[in-house]
Amino acid sequence: MATDSEFFIDADPAARAWIEAHPESEPRVIAYSVRRCCGGGKICSVSVRKASERDQQGLLARARLQDGSVIRVDQRAAARLPARFGLTVRGIGPLKHLDLDLDPEGWGRLLFD
Repeated sequence: MATDSEFFIDADPAARAWIEAHPESEPRVIAYSVRRCCGGGKICSVSVRKASERDQQGLLARARLQDGSVIRVDQRAAARLPARFGLTVRGIGPLKHLDLDLDPEGWGRLLFD
């Protein structure tokens, strides 16, 4: 959908507060995972997490937040995401985490196309 230089992330106030409370030395990654289940179906999942050594930085697209900080995006997700999308916080207590804020059609494109 968007090219490397076109991604822009609108972080809502809760996401900005979460990012400030959980600083990282490396850019976070929007990871995309596909697993096959026993019936032949596929299960896709998306997460926003800290970078790991398994991430090949050269293969990740770049997205920018309002403050100019960078989040890297898995190429498989980058091919399905709109040029501009949101970031929010979901979960309760210790399960709170950053998550994408997409409309239903955006989630459908990301997970099922």
